[in-house]
Amino acid sequence: MIALIVGTNREGSLSSVLTHWLAGVYKELGIDYKILDLTCLPLEIFSPKAYLEKPEKVKEFTEIILESSGIVVVTPEYNGSMSGALKLFIDMLPFPESFENRPICYVGISSGQFGALRPVEHLQQVFGYRNAYNFPKRVFIPSVHKVVNKEQGVTDQDLIVRLKDQVSGFISFCRSLGKNV
Repeated sequence: MIALIVGTNREGSLSSVLTHWLAGVYKELGIDYKILDLTCLPLEIFSPKAYLEKPEKVKEFTEIILESSGIVVVTPEYNGSMSGALKLFIDMLPFPESFENRPICYVGISSGQFGALRPVEHLQQVFGYRNAYNFPKRVFIPSVHKVVNKEQGVTDQDLIVRLKDQVSGFISFCRSLGKNV
């Protein structure tokens, strides 16, 4: 099973649209998946007590991560990095088992010209620290609002080809690492 993470808790985000579109690609290929939508995290996650007593939704998401054969992170760019909600979610997950020897794939989106290069590279450092396997074929989507929309999903044919190529490559990468995908 592949876990797909919507990298923001902003309701109605293009990160969510793209994550759901990617889920459709995995489904077409017969790959089981689960979407982790950070908008579903409760406000209690921001309490200092949440580190000791995890909110139920965090426990549910943790189980999905631990059961996954690979993780796809769709991250927007927030002030040159990932969203605070994504970083907090990562920090809530158990160490080391959440990411130890787990393949991770990245899609970066931004309104600007760099397609979330910085947050993806930052995430690669975080997950590398956690001994994950960073899949090298990243997809960066600058000016995301021009190629992804809520009504149609991904509208640019070149981007569709790049994303489908990434999905196929990530499945092969997971399998080469002995993961049951």
